[in-house]
Amino acid sequence: MTQLQVLELFAGELRRLRCGAGLSQEALAEKISYSASLVAAVEQCRRPPRMDFAQKCDEALGGGGLLLRIREATVRESLLPWFREWAAIERDARALRSFQPLVLPGLFQTPAYAHALCATGSPLQSDQVEQIVASRIERQQVLDRTPPPLIVAVLDQTVLERPIGGPSTMRAQLLRLIELAGRPNIHIHVVPRAVGGYTGLSGPFVLASPFEGRDTAYLDNQIKGTVVDAAEEVAVLQEAWEAVRAEALPRQQTLALISEVADQWT
Repeated sequence: MTQLQVLELFAGELRRLRCGAGLSQEALAEKISYSASLVAAVEQCRRPPRMDFAQKCDEALGGGGLLLRIREATVRESLLPWFREWAAIERDARALRSFQPLVLPGLFQTPAYAHALCATGSPLQSDQVEQIVASRIERQQVLDRTPPPLIVAVLDQTVLERPIGGPSTMRAQLLRLIELAGRPNIHIHVVPRAVGGYTGLSGPFVLASPFEGRDTAYLDNQIKGTVVDAAEEVAVLQEAWEAVRAEALPRQQTLALISEVADQWT
């Protein structure tokens, strides 16, 4: 099923439930505190439904979770085909080790940061950008999974200093980073600018450790991402991870640096 077909399914079920409840678009909009124009846009497949919208519609119309389940399928379809395999690996991982020399990992991004990152210089239409951002935020549910995965992330200091979306977006993003770093299962470390050249500057990567079986990895580039599962290639990335981790600051020094940079984004 294509993304458009899933959107059409959501729109059709929303319309069926609304009409079954004897509500006009205006009446439903009033019940869920959204505009009637948005309800119409979703029913006409001109706007993808956001989580809050789908949840409120489902509750107001007695959908029993139907609209939420369809929306989840919409989000899955919005993922680029080559990313879907990794998204499934990420969702079920026992531990994730991530290195990013350029931008924040997707699992840590605020909606504003993700939107600015996706929209800048992008040929995508605004609704496509919105859908990609929604799917990225949806992936972050793994952070609240039970049990939560162990996540160790190493960032280059320039990630904290690159103005994605402007000062207010960056400040909110770094404060979010500090909040995440306070969780017992999330460890964030920064490679300081003073280090100079090091192994990790070759590019970002993520290592995923499953509950059973061997590690897999994910590499990103300008064209598409690649899931790496060949043992010898994963071993090379594991060695690169150890080298990167060795250059990073300890946890408390990292948090102090992030706080210092956050204060500069005013």
